Amino acid sequence: MFRSLKVQIGTALGIQFFVLVAIVSSTLFLLDLRKHDYLILNLSGQLRVISQLIVNNSASYADNAPRNYDSYYRDVKLYHQQLQMLIARYDKIIESFKARKLAPELFQNDFLSVRKNNKSIPKISEQYDPIYCTWNKEARNELVEAAKFWDDFKSGLYKELGTNLKEPRLEAAAHYVLYNEDSLMLAATDLTAAFRNMMEYKLKQITWLNQISILLSLLIAITIFIVVYKKVFKPMAMTVDAFQRVAQGDLTHQIEVSNTEELGKLTQSFNRLTARLHSLFSLTDRIYQATNLDEIIKFIYEEFNGLLPIEWVAMLRMDVSQQHMVVGHIYSKEEQILKEGDIVSILHPVIQNVFNENKVISFDNLKEELKKYNGDDSFFINLVQMNMKSMIVFPLCISGDERALLVFVTRTENAYRTSHRELLTNITSQVSHAFDRSIGMESLVVSAVEGLAKLAESRDPETGDHLVRMSLYSYILAKELYDAGIYQGEYKSSYARHVYHFAPMHDIGKVGIEDGILLKPGKLSDEQWIEMRKHPVIGADVLRKCESQVNQAGYSMFKIGIEIAEGHHEKYDGTGYPYQRKGQEIPLSARIVALADVFDALTSRRPYKEAWPVEKALKLIDDESGKHFDPDVVKAFNSALPQIMEVYDKHKHV
Repeated sequence: MFRSLKVQIGTALGIQFFVLVAIVSSTLFLLDLRKHDYLILNLSGQLRVISQLIVNNSASYADNAPRNYDSYYRDVKLYHQQLQMLIARYDKIIESFKARKLAPELFQNDFLSVRKNNKSIPKISEQYDPIYCTWNKEARNELVEAAKFWDDFKSGLYKELGTNLKEPRLEAAAHYVLYNEDSLMLAATDLTAAFRNMMEYKLKQITWLNQISILLSLLIAITIFIVVYKKVFKPMAMTVDAFQRVAQGDLTHQIEVSNTEELGKLTQSFNRLTARLHSLFSLTDRIYQATNLDEIIKFIYEEFNGLLPIEWVAMLRMDVSQQHMVVGHIYSKEEQILKEGDIVSILHPVIQNVFNENKVISFDNLKEELKKYNGDDSFFINLVQMNMKSMIVFPLCISGDERALLVFVTRTENAYRTSHRELLTNITSQVSHAFDRSIGMESLVVSAVEGLAKLAESRDPETGDHLVRMSLYSYILAKELYDAGIYQGEYKSSYARHVYHFAPMHDIGKVGIEDGILLKPGKLSDEQWIEMRKHPVIGADVLRKCESQVNQAGYSMFKIGIEIAEGHHEKYDGTGYPYQRKGQEIPLSARIVALADVFDALTSRRPYKEAWPVEKALKLIDDESGKHFDPDVVKAFNSALPQIMEVYDKHKHV
């Protein structure tokens, strides 16, 4: 929580506010203690004035002591009464000081007269409540000394006056006062000085407190400025610079994530934005460089992995019946149950309507979705068996009658959020265009291959459905090898489909063989056989020219066709032609087609021979394992024999 910039700044401001409140409270408290200081000093000053009056009156009386009764009686009413009044006033002030409670009658008249001349002095309530005071140690000690002296002085004075109040001994009292003049004045002066020191100390406290408060407030303000600069201004400057760099095309730039929640979220959002833009531009660039659908699927998997969770991505294409979907292309690093070419039923109504709605949809729990439809949806069943939990799907807008879906799947429940759907919605047209472009080119190449194959077949019409059978045999063998896991690390599952498309082109080179040799009914001479054995090289050269042409458009379509045309007469032990390659030197596609071609040739009738029985052909293939044929391909052939025989029975030529 403290990582939040709002919390950090709020805490700093709260501390500053607390400090200011504490400072103001302390200042007000000290000012409250000082607000009656002038009265205290005034009263202590009165003690000095009273002491001075007592001394002055006593000195005057001593100098002019009466010598008759009338004069004495006059002085009793003047000097003695004034002395009594001054002593009473002194007593009142001292007792108030000792009680730390200044009675209103002590100061109200003085206060009113003083305040007339100084309006800055605080106003006391009209009721003139008592003022309660606090003294520091020095003032308390001095007050004790002053009170003790006063009590002693007063006792001595009354002793000199005598007990006869009507005829006090005024002259003796006057001489007593004059004798103690210095002590009397010193006691009042020392007490006033102690109070003045106490007032000055309070003033220093307030001054120190104000200085400390200013310094502390300044430190807090500087701290807040530093925090705001480091946490706000500096990251914002970095963000502005980052946006400028992105505007200049640097989509790989990332901002260091701030420790604060708010700016951290901002920088994370910016980094996600730049990563997404980079991925999108990279994806667009890569898919337009792709030469086939398999590369597009791979690029999508690699580029999208940083934008949304993916364990499995596939393109599903509607079959010609419009009732099922075919798993067209897959890319995943996980173990798979679904494979390319698998036909799946999709009964989920949301996916059924996805083409009409033309929008991205997602499923948070595939197992729960499967339960809703009684477990009949084979696509969902297979995904659940692969332990996939979430799926997001969007339609590919492809020209013509082609209908296809792009599917992303992950093993995490509730993995796809609104942001993921919005992302895919925004790039649907770009991805669809890339698929449309590749599908169109692929269809064009397939049509060209079929045309070239028919051209070759037209030169050798006695082969019947040879191309159909051997291409189907080749497809079955390639798929069996892939399913067995023998070549999965080297070849993709789409490899079987490419072998199927290009297998018919194995003898395309025969278009370059003259009719006298190609159509000769009898056995070829040695010279003619040498010429006939050139057809793999001729075929490979023809297809290389085709490949060169499509390479200029950014595609690579005929690589497998070249391998098949050039290598289908090579033998595993190196005794074949045209280059006597052996073992793994021979491309896998050529090793597959070699067996498929021989099996069909053996089991088909030709003008110069009858069709062999299947059992005899199978024995020959087993005998040639490791010699003519790749042992792994022979093993795959035997494993897939039921499928091979279905094709044989349907299209046999005997």
